Amino acid sequence: MSQAPVPAANSASIGSMMAFAAMGCVQLGLAASIGLAGSLGSEGVAWLRLAWAAVILVAFARPWKLKFTRFTLGICALLGLATAGMTLGFMKAVETIDLGTASALEFMGPLAVAIIQGRGAGRWWALVAAAGVLGLTEPWNAAADLRGVLFALGGAVCWAVYVLLTQRAGDAIDGIGALAISMPVAALAATLVVGPGVIGRMDVQVLAIGFALALLLPVIPFSLELLALRRLTTAAFGTLMCLEPAIAMIVGLLILHQIPRPAAVVGIVLVIIAGIGATRTGRREPIKPLPTADGPELSLDGTAEIRG
Repeated sequence: MSQAPVPAANSASIGSMMAFAAMGCVQLGLAASIGLAGSLGSEGVAWLRLAWAAVILVAFARPWKLKFTRFTLGICALLGLATAGMTLGFMKAVETIDLGTASALEFMGPLAVAIIQGRGAGRWWALVAAAGVLGLTEPWNAAADLRGVLFALGGAVCWAVYVLLTQRAGDAIDGIGALAISMPVAALAATLVVGPGVIGRMDVQVLAIGFALALLLPVIPFSLELLALRRLTTAAFGTLMCLEPAIAMIVGLLILHQIPRPAAVVGIVLVIIAGIGATRTGRREPIKPLPTADGPELSLDGTAEIRG
């Protein structure tokens, strides 16, 4: 298919603002999910959000009108599996280990991307952000359950894969068409894992709340992340994602009246400094076409389009 053009205003600042907005939506979505988790469980809420997100994105993006190669369809399918693993892995982790430890472990995913793919100063900003995340979460103060640690690390791997695949999918497919394929795959995977245990607890009120939650998390933030990754390197994006614990702490202070510890205040300062550094060094160069060795493009109805 024709490659999505990179906007002329392909600046790191625009991509960073999109990433910040996405993180804000994530935190609002998590805060709004607390009440519903009491009746459905954390896994049930995650499944409901993914299911509604799939419905919303398919209805909005209408993927059957888009053109895909087998290569891009494969990327989108893998992205869906990574999305499901990232979401469910974190929810399973917080069942047996505290939220701070789980967050610190899962953030190792995008941090690893930032450190491995960073160039020059970009790697130093990732290390500064890593120190900030440790200060924010203080994982050394928790007695970590091995099972929870493994789930969190699995979520970290899925998050790293999610960052890499989201950028490739966003480069290859116009608009948010990639999400209209990946999210149904994620919803299907989540249904196979946890759906049978929660479908029977659905009613009209729960479904309505789930629809609103799906907009906050994941529809709006995932769409913003896809657009941000067209403008940022994966290294810069992975570093900026480390601002999320700081945003969560600010939300906790303002809404839940949770007073941050001194180490957390230092962590906030470090991740903000790293975020500024990533913004200044994270602009992407013009993208190159993805390989399409399998020849013709395919629409979802099975028809082929031959390149001219």
